[in-house]
This record gives sequence, structure tokens and C-alpha cells, in this order.
Amino acid sequence: MAEWPTVRFEEIAAPEKSAFSKPYGSAYTRNDYVPSGIPLVRGVNLGAGPFHDDDFVFISSEKADTLPGANLKPGDLVITHRGTIGQVSMIPRNPRHDRYVLSTSQVKARLDHAKAVPEFYYYWLLSPVGQKEILQHVSTVGVPGLVQPVATVKSFKVPVPSLDEQRSVVAVLGALDDKIAVNERIATTADDLSRALFGEVLLKSVDGFSDQPLSAVAEFINGRAFTKGATGTGRMVVRIAEINSGPGVSTVYNEIDVPDRHLARPGDLLFAWSGSLTAARWFRPEAIINQHIFKCIPRDGYPIWLVSQLVHRKLDEFRSIAADKATTMGHIQRRHLDEPVPVPGPKTLGALDRVISPLWERALVAEQESLSLATLRGTLLPQLMSGRIRVKDAEKIVEDHV
Repeated sequence: MAEWPTVRFEEIAAPEKSAFSKPYGSAYTRNDYVPSGIPLVRGVNLGAGPFHDDDFVFISSEKADTLPGANLKPGDLVITHRGTIGQVSMIPRNPRHDRYVLSTSQVKARLDHAKAVPEFYYYWLLSPVGQKEILQHVSTVGVPGLVQPVATVKSFKVPVPSLDEQRSVVAVLGALDDKIAVNERIATTADDLSRALFGEVLLKSVDGFSDQPLSAVAEFINGRAFTKGATGTGRMVVRIAEINSGPGVSTVYNEIDVPDRHLARPGDLLFAWSGSLTAARWFRPEAIINQHIFKCIPRDGYPIWLVSQLVHRKLDEFRSIAADKATTMGHIQRRHLDEPVPVPGPKTLGALDRVISPLWERALVAEQESLSLATLRGTLLPQLMSGRIRVKDAEKIVEDHV
């Protein structure tokens, strides 16, 4: 990067009045939300970088029309200015919706495509040097935020390599992201197929199943308060946030020794029984399971995929139970694990296992491969952006992994 010139971000803005903008603070309230319409892009859609093109709230098109500067289109960068500072994403080139609108906690940056490749600046802002540029402007008085958000984003000092160089860097990093996206689709498809197959066989072969307590199929080992006295290094302590989104800035690490039953390893099923009840296959490195999370250990040789199917079939019911506990954090109790679930007999189970077990393993492999690719991307990103590695060398490394 040393040989790349730097300019103020606004110098590569699209030639239009509201290229960098944000809606004013009271632009919309919950009263403006409608069941369908124009999706509002919030922090939940930015996550750790890749745009999450789902889980929207909506406003009407008439309301969106009153805020033309807040409207978003493919290639627009979105930068959080209040709350989780450092969040950056980009509206995909092929989005699910024709039009989006910015929430009041984000800033839009629309770039001049004659000078800038948006994907390059998306990656640059996510790199350590880009994050440093963002975070040096944060005010921690009250809710963390950028002072004068639009003016601050405009003032970012950004590199300006040639368009060919920008495209080359994007091609390298984009290949990794493309492969990660493919793996996510593989894992999702494998799980969807498993769920559909199990449901179909259950529907057609009722005689091949018998009702048994969920607790008869698996042992549910509750985690402990392993975040207390955390050392900050060692293994990740898995809380509900880590199940849902993986490690983040608030993730706790601890070098404490814990019994094997409180450890999560790739392929284990974790079931958060409190708060936002959820269940998921663990695919990250060995970690420590915190309180409010069950490690589900199959009994009597039952396959782990069966435990996953049965827990997921009960999740909606468990969530309803938890929702009724209005005065405390919603949760279920041990006795709820004794409720009946349809368990396949040996012959039916054998037939299902021959199909679903490989699907379970394939999904796990895809998830673990994506984790490795994300690590590689995280390694290459700062090196490419700092010029410590040539694009051609990075291309060779990526070719060996995708």
C-alpha cells in the first residue's frame, strides 16, 4: 500500500448530491414499520461483513420516497456509525430486493465507479488498517458512535490503487468468499434434505416410529459459568451469541480445565435452552460450553443427526413455553425434555441413517472448510492491503484452497 496514493474518501464519491449520507435520527419509528415493502438495512444485516439479505423490517415505498438519500442500490457500502462500530457491508450485486433503505444507525457510501471498485473498499474497510481508520474516530461517551457520522466517513483516508489493481485484489478475496457462499448453500441444502426426508418417512411410515421421551434418546449436559475468571486466552467459551454468530468482540476465552462433557467439538449438537432457544451443529474448534446450553449426547447408539432432528421438531413448542415466562428470561425446564418425540424403530432408523448420516457429515465438512477459508481470507486481507504480498502470489495460495 505504501506506493498507493491516498485521498479523502469523499474524493472518490459518486458524482451525485447524496453519495455519502444517512437519514436523520427520527426519520422513521416503529410506527412506520409495515408487514412488507422496502427492506430497512440494519446492523443485523451487516454482521461480520457479508451482507445478510434477510431478517428485515419494512417501511412503505411512499415513506422510502421521502428519503431519497437513504435509498440503497447494489454496490453501495453501508457503514455503522452508532452501536457496533466497525461493521461494514455492501449491497450485493444481485440482491434479493430491488431497493433497500438505510436505517438511522448507518451511513451510505456510493462510489464513483470510474475511480473505485466498491468491493475493494469493502475489503479495505474490513482490513486492520481500514478498521483502525474507522475506530480512531469513535466517541465512547454514551453509546459508541462516530462524531458527525457523514462528515467523518467522508474524511477517511483511503488508498487509491489503479482500477486494475483494485479488481485484482477483489478477484483474489472474492474467490474465497464465493467458495464460502457455496459451502453455506451445501450445508443448508443438506440439512433441508435431511429434515424433509425424516418428515416424509415419519408421515408415510407411522408404524415404524414409537413415541419416547426426548431424554431417552440423548443426555442433555448443561454448561457451567465458565466465563467467570476468564483468562482471555485459551479456548472459546460458547454462549448463545457464539452459537448464533460465531466469535465476536465480546467473546470470552478461558484456559480453565473442564470435564470432557463440558467441551464442544466439531459435530456435537448444542442446544441453548434459555433466551433465544436454538440448536446447532458445532463446527468450530474445541470450545468450552457455558451455562444455559446443553451438550446433547446420544444414548444407546442413536445417531447425532436423529437427536438434532428431534430437538428441532420440538423447538417451536419449547419457544412457546419460554415465551410464557414473561417476568424472567424465557427458558424450559428439565421436565420438558421428557416429553414424547417420534423415534424410528431399528429397521426404519437403519434406512434413514444410510441417507441422512452422509448428509450430516457433508454439511459438517462444508462448514469446517468455510471456517478454514475465512481464516485464509483474514490472513491475506491485511497482507494484500499493505502490499506485503503480491496479488499473483495470493492467487496461487487461493488456487490451492478453492
